[in-house]
Amino acid sequence: MNEVRMQANHSLTGLKTVLVVLLMVVTTVAQAERQPLDRVIAIVDDGVILQSELDARVNTIRSRLQAQGTGLPPRQVLEERVLDQLITENIQLQMAEKMGMRVSDNELNETINRIARSNNLTVEQFEEQLAVEGVSYQEAREQIRREMLVSRVQQRRVDSRVRVTDREVKNYLEQTAGQTETTTEYLLAHILVAVDNFSDQEAVSEAREKARRLREEIAEGRDFQSVAVAESDASNALEGGVMGWRSRADLPSLVTDIVPKLPLNQPSEVLQSGSGFHIVQVLDRRGGETRNVVEQARVRHILVRTTDVVSDEKAEQRINNVYLQLQNGADFGELAKEYSDDPGSGSAGGDLGWVSPGQMVPAFEEAMMNAPVGEFTRPFRSRFGWHILEVQERRNQDISEQVRGSEARQALYRRKYETELQNWLQEIRDEAYVEIKNS
Repeated sequence: MNEVRMQANHSLTGLKTVLVVLLMVVTTVAQAERQPLDRVIAIVDDGVILQSELDARVNTIRSRLQAQGTGLPPRQVLEERVLDQLITENIQLQMAEKMGMRVSDNELNETINRIARSNNLTVEQFEEQLAVEGVSYQEAREQIRREMLVSRVQQRRVDSRVRVTDREVKNYLEQTAGQTETTTEYLLAHILVAVDNFSDQEAVSEAREKARRLREEIAEGRDFQSVAVAESDASNALEGGVMGWRSRADLPSLVTDIVPKLPLNQPSEVLQSGSGFHIVQVLDRRGGETRNVVEQARVRHILVRTTDVVSDEKAEQRINNVYLQLQNGADFGELAKEYSDDPGSGSAGGDLGWVSPGQMVPAFEEAMMNAPVGEFTRPFRSRFGWHILEVQERRNQDISEQVRGSEARQALYRRKYETELQNWLQEIRDEAYVEIKNS
């Protein structure tokens, strides 16, 4: 009898276990039904893009465009354009990883501080503004980090494809010799209807007709930036086509003579270039005074380059070692001769001579403008690598001729860079393995 009771108790215990397991399964299934699992929506070379990434980016862009008062395209159109952006971004982030690039927390914090200052906000106010737009501070930090990496990859890969000769600078100056040199700047927006092959007459005709139709719609009152978001093939389409403030020297050659005469908020005629058909619009103007006198700084620096062989992390370690030696009293000039990878200044103790605004890349110029005279800076990064610089003197100097030459070279560089960047982005997209997963 005891044995029968023991078997019955054992069976009852087993039944209870089965019931508990079944209850757990049912609960799990119910939870899964309420909270759908994330899914892969695209495979990009060795990486993937998740539905959650797409949703987050779409929501961020929607919030930004709504805050700007820019009309939104249908959700499906916006998702397709954002997915295309994410794919191109993913390709470049994989390149950054293979090249050993990274963004330190210090660099990221400095960039966020700079973004906040440029909007006349403290970091705390910047975080509050993000919350109003539905973006968490951590999400914003991660996106800024990604954008910094993408920018560095572009600079590394595209810069080597751009060359500006002295003859080109001379020709540019001769062509603009009769023009009034002013600091007038234009807030420019742009729409591109791309043409991949101008030998395909049918495709060319369709693109031209589309550009004409869009131009007519804008002239009749449709918002330019909304059209750019929904229709433009340019890389800045999801920013409403806004190219930022440009001086005349910085305008794309296609519109150099058109923009100064274009009324505010009126679309240009349809323009053709080797990449397709364009429409531009001037959103605002500012400035207009002649610039002759600038503040120069006499600078020396130490550069540790990042290359395909020397990773960003290794270069940062080397520059930190140099910085430690400087803090311990080592001579700046001697360290430049020993460690600097800048062949032009290294042998001269890092001396760059007198430097004017606009001569150096933005990261270098910002550090130079903020550095106290006679003190070396903390290590900072530019597209060339890691630097330490020292401003030895400052002066005001009338350098109109030098400024014009420098501006001409930069204007020519930027024009070529923008063209080469678009070509390069198309190349890496064509070469990548991309598989879009259907829902």
